[in-house]
Amino acid sequence: MNYKPLPSNLTKQQIKAVHELLDLVAERQLKDFGNIASDTKSDGTLITSCDRWSDATIVKGLAHIASQEGVLSEEGCQKVPESSAYWVVDPLDGTTNFSAGIPYWAISMARFTNGQPETAFLDIPALRKRMVAIRGKGVWLNGTKLTNETRLSSQSACVSLCSRSIRILQRRPDQPFPGKIRLLGVSSLNMIGVAIGQTVAALEATPKIWDLASAWLILSELGCSIKWLNHDPSNLKSGQDLTAVNFPVLTASSMNELEKLSPWGEVLINSWTNIQDRAISQ
Repeated sequence: MNYKPLPSNLTKQQIKAVHELLDLVAERQLKDFGNIASDTKSDGTLITSCDRWSDATIVKGLAHIASQEGVLSEEGCQKVPESSAYWVVDPLDGTTNFSAGIPYWAISMARFTNGQPETAFLDIPALRKRMVAIRGKGVWLNGTKLTNETRLSSQSACVSLCSRSIRILQRRPDQPFPGKIRLLGVSSLNMIGVAIGQTVAALEATPKIWDLASAWLILSELGCSIKWLNHDPSNLKSGQDLTAVNFPVLTASSMNELEKLSPWGEVLINSWTNIQDRAISQ
């Protein structure tokens, strides 16, 4: 893919404006949390009026902050923008938790340049936590810079699975799973748990680009191992429609942990391939 000249990094003023935008959206989400009805989208996932409001507010805000840069969002346009720098947004990752009153969801905004995340913002409103990552400069949690040592010193034995990847346990009934299983219900937070040492690995079966955009940069900046099990999001093309494209991924705190979990990742891919083949043949 031929890219346009690399755009400049965000200015301090732009970063400040993004934080203010996140503050606005997080405040509204906290007011609606647990007090809002949800609808079912065509793909079976849930959506609320707060999802729609958050998406529209973020897209409008980014039009002022970075007027020449396109936006790809879960609830809006899902095609890769033509601009050399663009934003990938998940206005409310974890709608099921949010609408059920479970205080674990996130707002994800990542700016891409040359096809990969360059700056990422991940806010967890109910926990009052915000992570910021800048390519080549590191990751900050509520203004405090994180280090690899924090993750590597963790004694966690937990592995996050998504609800769809849990089926791998049925595929290898005679094999003990190499970790204590956790299902949090939020793709981005499953993955960043590895980056901050809460878990040693995470396996996601069907994340979309907006699910993983911010977590991808956070993981990379903190030296975590990432294995794309099918499609590689580094190869996105301008105009590509990502509505139905999944990016199954295994991420781990180290190569050793990645190797231990890799056979389970292979089982996951084989399982989903078989399901898709059966669906096509019917």
